[in-house]
Amino acid sequence: MKKKIIYILIIFLFVECSTVPITGRKRVNFVSDAQVLPASFAQYSNFLKENKVSTNRVMSDRIKNVGKNISAAVDRFMRANKMSSEANAYKWEFNLIEDKTVNAWCMPGGKVVFYTGIMPICDNEDGVAAVMGHEVAHAFAKHGQERMSQGQLQQLGGVAVAMGSLDKDAKTQHVWNTAFGIGSGLGMLKFSRIHEQEADRLGLIFMLMAGYDGREAAEVWVRMSKLSKGSSQPEILSTHPSNVSRINDLITYLPTAKQHAARYNKEILEK
Repeated sequence: MKKKIIYILIIFLFVECSTVPITGRKRVNFVSDAQVLPASFAQYSNFLKENKVSTNRVMSDRIKNVGKNISAAVDRFMRANKMSSEANAYKWEFNLIEDKTVNAWCMPGGKVVFYTGIMPICDNEDGVAAVMGHEVAHAFAKHGQERMSQGQLQQLGGVAVAMGSLDKDAKTQHVWNTAFGIGSGLGMLKFSRIHEQEADRLGLIFMLMAGYDGREAAEVWVRMSKLSKGSSQPEILSTHPSNVSRINDLITYLPTAKQHAARYNKEILEK
């Protein structure tokens, strides 16, 4: 039984390993769009019914226009790179919600929400593009589906540890299970930070492809850092990189992102 579980894990890792476009990162994802998108669209629809959509026309139009521009750049990239079926699956939608929460998110399939609380952090159109690019990048890289897959693998790993310690005494079983719980938990946090950095970099490329000023991406996090007044938990215990790490990475990656954006836009025009 123990060997069977191990074999199943190996098969999942081998068969379901794919590559994130642009970054080239290997990912394990065995959750299909057909499985997750209908539920994602339904949840988004319910969310809009249960929350107040902003009546601020200026801010709402800015969210929609920036979202349209960046999603169009992503769509052009996908269609130019043999990803038309995936592009067709996205149902892009952008809404601003009346809420003081400093946040924005994108569900699988391209359903985006900005809260009014994040608008001062965005500050300007390029700032909105930086946040929008980041959120759209999560959907593009299928981070939601990957996290679901990782959660399922974590459960299988827990079963494997439990099965492997069946012949041990209760104290040893507890130690094994606790060690796995802590280790896998930290591992999941690390994956989350990897996703955030990947979304930062992809988002930077996408906003540049759409014609926005990429320098503003780091400035968004400078403003976010000022809002938090430098307070944060240790990065290893967080789902997100620290503000300082994100600022430095975005500044350092900007020249590379510009090269990618220019090349992809050129390739799109030539196809």
